[in-house]
Amino acid sequence: MIAILAFFATALILIAGLVFRLPDLDGRSTSYALGITADTTLGAKISPLADQNSGLSGVYPLFRGAEAYAARVVLARSAEQSIDARYYIWQNDNTGLPLLQELRLAAERGVRVRLLVDDNGTSDLDGELAALNQLENFEVRVFNPFNLRDPRLASYFFDFFRLNRRMHNKSFTVDSAVTIIGGRNIGDIYFSFDAETQYSDFDLMLMGDAAQDVDADFDLYWNSLSAYPHELLVQPDPGALSLLQSDAEAIALAPEWGLYLGAIQSSKLITDLVASSLQVEWVEVALVSDDPPKGLGKVAPEKLMLSKLTAIIGDAEHSIDLLSAYFIPGDAGTDILTAAAQSGVRVRTLTNSLEATDVLPVHAGYTKYRAPLLDAGVEVYEMRKAPGQASRAELGFLGSSAASLHAKTFVLDADRVFVGSFNFDPRSAFLNCEMGFLVHSKALATHMTQRFDTGLETVAWQVVKSGDGRLEWHSREDDGASVSLTTEPGSSATKRMALWVIGLLPVEWML
Repeated sequence: MIAILAFFATALILIAGLVFRLPDLDGRSTSYALGITADTTLGAKISPLADQNSGLSGVYPLFRGAEAYAARVVLARSAEQSIDARYYIWQNDNTGLPLLQELRLAAERGVRVRLLVDDNGTSDLDGELAALNQLENFEVRVFNPFNLRDPRLASYFFDFFRLNRRMHNKSFTVDSAVTIIGGRNIGDIYFSFDAETQYSDFDLMLMGDAAQDVDADFDLYWNSLSAYPHELLVQPDPGALSLLQSDAEAIALAPEWGLYLGAIQSSKLITDLVASSLQVEWVEVALVSDDPPKGLGKVAPEKLMLSKLTAIIGDAEHSIDLLSAYFIPGDAGTDILTAAAQSGVRVRTLTNSLEATDVLPVHAGYTKYRAPLLDAGVEVYEMRKAPGQASRAELGFLGSSAASLHAKTFVLDADRVFVGSFNFDPRSAFLNCEMGFLVHSKALATHMTQRFDTGLETVAWQVVKSGDGRLEWHSREDDGASVSLTTEPGSSATKRMALWVIGLLPVEWML
């Protein structure tokens, strides 16, 4: 009986795969970055600086969510030649819709806009994207699209192994002169629109050679076999474009938007951008990126971004400070970190605690590696759910009300910083396409280390082993009072049971 059911299930999957095939890409056009030119305002400002700093790139950190959003808006409004943007998630909300509107306005004034989105994170924007795709200078492509538009998740039934691979990259490049990369997607939770629910994250604004590196990387993805023109997937809705405009206008009239806009306009970043007085450091940087065929499972292991990052981390001589929203080091990663710690390198890790995480299975995958890390001398920290106001003021991107850590970064030897989309988990390592930059900057690395140090004891739990080998969680309140727990912070018997059960399942490779 089981064999018969298995036969019919297999037959059904094969038939569904044939019936709901993706469209053919024959005839799809190719296009490439237009390159930096002194004919644009941004190009005219940055080209001389790039010439003076040959082989280097301008770097400016974007720690706070509102400033990270403002930087994207200002760049979009400054665009004169091109905008190339790619994101895993683009939300239909108070920040996502107005930024789409900025891209539309840019296209309408003659700027070429190429928008590449992963199909997993734009489920409620099909109509708007289809309408934008009809504009003369606006082209939308979808990475690894679902076979069915509604319900999308049904596509997993017959095409799971392809759809389980996503484009997690994030970049926003204007006029081939300036680019923003890092951990943030597009949406309220990433840009601190609501102070009560937000991610603590980190981006870099890069200029010069780095922008051209991102250009080349974007082109690889844009012209890859996983990037489908939006018109092949969704028929345009004639009313969607006017709806986008009216929704964006309605958001602009809301009191919440007024408060948010006020915070943006009063920021030092905006003042400096408008005055062209932004203090940018010109340093050596290196793009580390997965090849697009990873989205189809067609990349050799030695060419994975993981291999490059492993070598980079292995070069640390004095210290490793690693921040990852989702942290499952696996046996290989655990070996690298424990070997470093045992050789005298100070290794500190910060990830989300159970009370702060938004993905319970990931935490279940992480818990089995805590003890080996601690045994080797690795200092293990876990982000608290709601750090105090004083800590937030000091730590910036490491502290926010009711926040989860979303940053993906590490600092080596207080002179090198990696920033990108790569989580230290099996999904980023083997399934999703990722990218980031290694920045050789003692100033930025020192600043990051200071942020890691300052007030950490009130923002995070330090996990330690007691004398009897059990785990304990130690932290402090803002008033200096110490707090210690002998069970997972924010856990219940039900959650602990769920963690134990999930930990038994053979699913770590997907987490």
